Parts: sequence; C-alpha cells; structure tokens
Amino acid sequence: QVQLVESGGGLVQAGGSLRLSCAASGRFFRLNVMGWYRQAPGKQRELVATITSGNSTNYADSVKGRFTISRDNAKNTVYLQMNSLKPEDTAVYYCNADVWFYSARPSAAWGQGTLVTVSS
Repeated sequence: QVQLVESGGGLVQAGGSLRLSCAASGRFFRLNVMGWYRQAPGKQRELVATITSGNSTNYADSVKGRFTISRDNAKNTVYLQMNSLKPEDTAVYYCNADVWFYSARPSAAWGQGTLVTVSS
C-alpha cells in the first residue's frame, strides 16, 4: 500500500507564493510519474503539472512560468513551488503518483488534498 500526504496549503494574497509538498509512504517498489492536480469550486479537476522519474516536466498553460514542479526521490516527495499566485489559482490541490508495487500491478495513488486560497 501507499499513502500520499500533501502539505503547504493556506491563504495568501495575490502575487504571493506557496510551496506544496507531497510525501509518499508505505510499501512500494518505486514512484514513476508524479503530478499535481487541482479542483476549484464548481469546476472539474484539472492537471497542473507532472514530473517523470527522469525529471522531465510539463505544465498546464495557465501556470507556465509561475509554478515549478520538482521531486526528491530519496525522500519520495514531490513539490510544487507556486509563485505569482492569482485568485484563479484558488483550489484544492491533489498529489498524484504512478506507483509500482512489489506484488501488485501498478496503479495511481492520490492524496487527500490541500486547500490553496488566493485573495485579491
């Protein structure tokens, strides 16, 4: 099994910054692609950023140039540095990981989410 726990959310003013963290724990073989999704009130969950095990990244157009995804494989942790935050970034942010297990087929794991609120 694997557990993903997000942290770092909070309330910030427009133009401010936050750094989200997602730490994986449990019994698994490895983490492959990891990413961040978000869901704003009344909207569908959307992809924010992904990062491969080889540190290749991609971003939603809405966050390019402002957000940076990174990972620390030794800590089984993925980060999302969010700069120049806008009110439209307000959402619950979810961590996602493609997990390889020792004795099970790979599957996607999700965290419980952390709320980011950006005031105007």
